[in-house]
Amino acid sequence: MPERDVSPERGKMNLPMKPKFIWIILIVVIAAFSIMSGVYVVDQTEEAVVLTLGRYSRTTGPGLQYKIPLGIERVYKVPTRVVQTMQFGFRTDSAGITTIYSQKDYSNESIMLTGDLNIVDVSWIIQYRIVDPKAWLFNVNNKEKTIRDVSQSVVNQLVGDRAILNVIGSERTNIEDAATQMIQKTLDNYGMGIQLTTVKLQNIVPPKGEVQDAFEDVNKAIQDMNRLINEGKEAYNKEIPRATGEAQQLIQVAEGYATERVNKAVGDTARFAAVLEEYSKNPAITRDRLYYEMIDEVFKTGGSVDIVDKNLENFIPFKSIGGSAGGTQ
Repeated sequence: MPERDVSPERGKMNLPMKPKFIWIILIVVIAAFSIMSGVYVVDQTEEAVVLTLGRYSRTTGPGLQYKIPLGIERVYKVPTRVVQTMQFGFRTDSAGITTIYSQKDYSNESIMLTGDLNIVDVSWIIQYRIVDPKAWLFNVNNKEKTIRDVSQSVVNQLVGDRAILNVIGSERTNIEDAATQMIQKTLDNYGMGIQLTTVKLQNIVPPKGEVQDAFEDVNKAIQDMNRLINEGKEAYNKEIPRATGEAQQLIQVAEGYATERVNKAVGDTARFAAVLEEYSKNPAITRDRLYYEMIDEVFKTGGSVDIVDKNLENFIPFKSIGGSAGGTQ
């Protein structure tokens, strides 16, 4: 072993270094650096696309991963488990309890022409998630611009197919659903590798100024109309059951009366048929019987009755005006 040369003046020890030993140290350092530079970590919200000499090699998931160092393999991390949001017609500077919006003008994105040739200001958002990191990285160059252009084109088309009152009111949900399907179909044709999760219309108003004031008046009129319609329906629902009950009562009374009259008519018919049968057997006896029954029916009231023979001549019957009982003279 070589002897150590200790210099008492400097108070430290010098070690002679051979070139071979230096090369070994350099090789170890380079190897350690290479190994360390090949290790990479993929977050739980990401997937990593690995390129070998510029060509796609593989896709790795979350965790500790390794690639060939020295630029032979390169790694591109893609947030595949994060829902990303894109805003149109406005921008959010700071989100929180009190959201702060940018004061810049983005009307070039939001001003649209409706189907009845009115101008409307529509702001909306889309949300999407990357499902194919390889397609996301390599199939389209200007990804954000492509998504924006497609979204604007679809929403403009849907708004342009409808009247302004429908866009503001009843057609909002239909526009959102149709936009989701149409944007997704177009992006799939481009092979962007994303899944659209939401298209949400945020605000739909006419341009500022007199036009907006006029449309606010229209909206108030529509609200008043709906209120009056609801009040009318409420009154209708209150009166109709009562009227229906009265109608049913009248119908039941009429049906009862009809049944009574029919039964009486059937009984009278049966009685007449029975009398007719007896009359055909004994006409004289039946005629006398009917006469007696008629007389009995007339006199059963118990009132005072004056009988005058029609065969009397030169005799004027009269009744005492002041008396309660009558007589003939």
